[in-house]
Amino acid sequence: MTWSARQSAMLDAMGLRLWQHLPVDAQPALGVGRTGPAAPDAMAPPARRLEASAQAAVAKRAEQPLPSAPAGAAVDASGLDWTALRDAVVNCTACKLCENRTQTVFGVGNERAHWMVVGEAPGEQEDLHGEPFVGAAGRLLDNMLRAVGLTRSEAPPEHSVYIANTLKCRPPRNRNPEPEELVRCEPFLLRQIELVRPRIILAMGRFAVQSLLRSSEPIGRLRGRVHQYHGVPLIVTYHPAYLLRNLTDKARAWEDLCLAMDTLQNHVMKAP
Repeated sequence: MTWSARQSAMLDAMGLRLWQHLPVDAQPALGVGRTGPAAPDAMAPPARRLEASAQAAVAKRAEQPLPSAPAGAAVDASGLDWTALRDAVVNCTACKLCENRTQTVFGVGNERAHWMVVGEAPGEQEDLHGEPFVGAAGRLLDNMLRAVGLTRSEAPPEHSVYIANTLKCRPPRNRNPEPEELVRCEPFLLRQIELVRPRIILAMGRFAVQSLLRSSEPIGRLRGRVHQYHGVPLIVTYHPAYLLRNLTDKARAWEDLCLAMDTLQNHVMKAP
């Protein structure tokens, strides 16, 4: 990929570096401690190498059956196609978040995209526009995706992302999602993943990570390596809204995106 002067200037301003795919014989093996292309020492410390048993425990949690919604939730998204699923979300009253929403926030992007980005809960702007990741956080995400040739707009699957949130309704005053809300809304997200069938998942933020990996570990301890979600490679990274408040972690988020690019490329090469 050839980078324009404008793209390079944008990445420099964000404190990020360009991703470059390594030749096959120069690529380190994926696994514990895998962090993608090396970053300058000033940008990020070496990735922590976790014990194999800890990695296996996280993977095991990711494969465990999903918890059932509490009694009365009545959320069953199994077998729904895109149209029926969207209608189910629009008409959902399974939790109290439906009482104050302006509109639901379903998802956006290519429904056959190779990439799937999973965020947390809609904020004020998402609630108004009905689309995930808008406003300043959305612009940052779009810039990062654009820098590696990806878009939420119409494009071939290999250059597209599908973006969805763990919750489809905004919590009041942008508070953290409550466990009951996450459980009741979860079947919608899981059906979206089943329909998209992504080749890689980018989980952005604590609640997305907790939902998909069944782990309460901090993001800082889970990022930098490849996880699995029912056979799909999953990369953990920070939420763009967090990055806007913590500029020093932008370089680490860029590393995560590089790792996702490298992981997908290796996956494609190994495919029969």
